[in-house]
Amino acid sequence: MGRALLSHLLLLSNQKSPRLCSSIVSVTQKSVFFTNATFTFSFPHSLFCRNSSVSLLVNKSSCHGRNQSSHFIRTEGATPSRLPLRTGANFRCNCTVSAPEAEASLSSSSPVKKRVVSGVQPTGSVHLGNYLGAIKNWISLQDTYETLFFIVDLHAITLPYDASELSKATKKTAAIYLACGVDTSKASVFVQSHVRAHVELMWLLSSATPIGWLNRMIQFKEKSRKAGDENVGVALLTYPVLMASDILLYQSDFVPVGEDQKQHLELTRELAERVNFLYGGRKWKKKGGKGGALFKVPEALIPPTGARVMSLTDGLSKMSKSAPSDQSRINLLDPKEVIANKIKRCKTDSFPGLEFDNPERPECNNLLSIYQLITGRTKEEVALECQDMNWGTFKANLTDALIDHLHPIQVRYEEITSDPAYLDQILSEGARKAADIAETTVNNVYQAMGFFQR
Repeated sequence: MGRALLSHLLLLSNQKSPRLCSSIVSVTQKSVFFTNATFTFSFPHSLFCRNSSVSLLVNKSSCHGRNQSSHFIRTEGATPSRLPLRTGANFRCNCTVSAPEAEASLSSSSPVKKRVVSGVQPTGSVHLGNYLGAIKNWISLQDTYETLFFIVDLHAITLPYDASELSKATKKTAAIYLACGVDTSKASVFVQSHVRAHVELMWLLSSATPIGWLNRMIQFKEKSRKAGDENVGVALLTYPVLMASDILLYQSDFVPVGEDQKQHLELTRELAERVNFLYGGRKWKKKGGKGGALFKVPEALIPPTGARVMSLTDGLSKMSKSAPSDQSRINLLDPKEVIANKIKRCKTDSFPGLEFDNPERPECNNLLSIYQLITGRTKEEVALECQDMNWGTFKANLTDALIDHLHPIQVRYEEITSDPAYLDQILSEGARKAADIAETTVNNVYQAMGFFQR
């Protein structure tokens, strides 16, 4: 880290003269600060932080990287500062950086990871659509990104639900996350309601959300029509604002979404930009904040396949927990006999052979896609294998593939649920890590919106 900070200090001079470099006397490991190094040298008369990346307290003869909490912290959108250096005077560069970022400035092999957040509702059983459309993709994302995965229990109450089952369903969903391969050494796993900032930020965002934005949401119209007016509460209308809070609270860079959630993410982006405009930048700085954007504007991550797994009884409808017939879905914990029966009875057609992407054969396309994703093969390989196959042979192959793939998940699930204390510990630690990030965001928003601070 000493070398990383030293490299940055060499950029601080607005002179291209080697005088700064040649006047370095020593680099030691005696400093008590996070850099573990002390740099002694002379500066030119003015300094310019060209890459806006480090917080420094500097005098004429020595430099110690520091801040109040004795560690680097990241600040987005920091502004370069040119400050005069007078004899005996101190100055502080406005820019800050995390320790990993400083190291990354010297090595492209260790870049700062972008952040991804995602969640699944705990109502009902986690099914194949949830797994192939979301959870399975998380396993690869956790190796590339900083990831937060949570059980969105607050979203689960936007429609009528069984209060006696919510807690059990939440724990069950968390256990399935882990059984599917979510690695808690790489990802934070927690329950949405355990981080109260989700609700706080949702309320603050609501004040900046035009009602017309919510009225145009397609999912609200569809769900309210199915539920009936007497069963539709305000929570269903404001569902997208809570989703925006889930995302913006963690300064997310990317959000894995299916096609049906793209409209909600677009509202999140619009809301982030609106709040940044209304309360961020100089307005926030005048209130004592750091200025700049309050929220990152997140991007969508839509996997090329598997983002929308369809019902086994209707190839035009999404596989859903809320569908009245359990026959319409494969639940991850279904016994092998149940899986075999559901595949045997699933809807097909009378066309010869099997093929992808025929609009007249939605069920065929759906079942082939499931087979492709479960086996990990390419679309071309599956198409070649199945083009002359009859439904009886294909259904037997699909059944075997599903049972083989889901069996290890079911075994791991039983291991996890046999030790409730282990699961509680995982969720508690995940909530703690998430709350550390969330509190910073929501406190900044309170400040920017003019609230009296405690």
